[in-house]
Amino acid sequence: MERIYIDELKKHVGKTVTIAGWVDVRRDHGKLIFLDLRDKSGKVQMVALPNHTEAHALAHKLRSEWVIAVTGNVNERPAKMVNADDVNGSIEIEITEIAILSEAEELPFALDGELNLDTLLDHRPLTLRRSREQDIFKVQEVIAKTYRSSLSKQGFTEFQAPALVGEDAEGGANVFKVSYFNEKDAYLATSPQFYKQIMVGVYERAFTITKVFRAEKHSTSRHLNEYSSLDAEMGFIVDHQSIMKVLTDVLKEVATVLTEEHAQTFEKMGVTFPKLPDEIPHMKLREAQQLIKHETGENCTHEPDLEPEHERWLCTYAKEKLESDFIFITHYPVSKRPFYTYEDEEDPGFTKSFDLLFRGLEIATGGQRVHDYKMLIEKLNGRGLNPDMFSFYLEAFKYGMPPHGGWGMGLERLTARFLNLDNVREAALFPRDINRIDTLLSQ
Repeated sequence: MERIYIDELKKHVGKTVTIAGWVDVRRDHGKLIFLDLRDKSGKVQMVALPNHTEAHALAHKLRSEWVIAVTGNVNERPAKMVNADDVNGSIEIEITEIAILSEAEELPFALDGELNLDTLLDHRPLTLRRSREQDIFKVQEVIAKTYRSSLSKQGFTEFQAPALVGEDAEGGANVFKVSYFNEKDAYLATSPQFYKQIMVGVYERAFTITKVFRAEKHSTSRHLNEYSSLDAEMGFIVDHQSIMKVLTDVLKEVATVLTEEHAQTFEKMGVTFPKLPDEIPHMKLREAQQLIKHETGENCTHEPDLEPEHERWLCTYAKEKLESDFIFITHYPVSKRPFYTYEDEEDPGFTKSFDLLFRGLEIATGGQRVHDYKMLIEKLNGRGLNPDMFSFYLEAFKYGMPPHGGWGMGLERLTARFLNLDNVREAALFPRDINRIDTLLSQ
């Protein structure tokens, strides 16, 4: 008999079916053995009755995570046994046959229990089977899928950025060095920045979802050494606000799809959907710092950037006063941004750049880029950088580039903020951090 998925069972009430999956829980009630079986589509309760002798004997052997195929009758539960909170709470499978496909050893911990972060990550092949983790990465899948479709509908072309580069595109971030051919060194890309700018000269609007790597020795709840970057770049813009508008539109579509497809997940995790207005509020860095000083008494006006506690405060302020869980902070100092960032002619010393904060965390950085070839040469020389070392990149500008700009946004951070996860590592399938590359380095 051909296997069907568990989410199709309600169409087969009164029929005999075959399903397959993992034993989630086994419960013995006298001579009755109840089993919860899960597959990729959901869960269902099954019961092994003594009159099906062989199936009942096999059911008695089963433990959590054993993989089995089951043939049985789809029955409606008695009214008093219906579980209205369960998708399949009105039916159960009366088991007639069991085939054991794979046995499992005794679990090292209860999968449905409270697990600390180290246990959660050190045993990832097992803990990813938990419904909570499945929900997290289903949400993440929707974010990435909607990001892609939203930009495609807005005329962006997707491209694949290289992960191996000759130098660090951002200029200054710690990089992972790898040995390359002919006694050369290569580096794992910290950003697809140069490549997406080049692609503006090809398609005008381009985006990529790519892995990037930062060899920074952080050990915080905010940082990863490998993450997925949602990058986009667009030509023929007016200024940085053109980019902020497109990014806002993308996020609004992501939020809408999450509301439609994962409302139950957010409810189950006790998370409210974020406030996301048609226009995300924005203020210059100096305005934000003055606001912090005025409201809290803490003077950070001399700093070139925001500290994490300032980002959290500004997000609280934006939610309470501006009806938004998001806020753009613009006009960071020229000295704080990469050489290719466009300086505001009307605000010398400050750039047409932005950070997007969401529920206390920076999730995106972007802005307008320098598109004039001669100006780029001047910017490089002003930073003590040799333009000859950037000739491949500069070729795109030497032969004509429109005013353009874009952003880079961390998929894991965005996922973590939508779901209010305590640590960004929870939103990474197999996180890479200072102590972890699949297993702890101390092991």
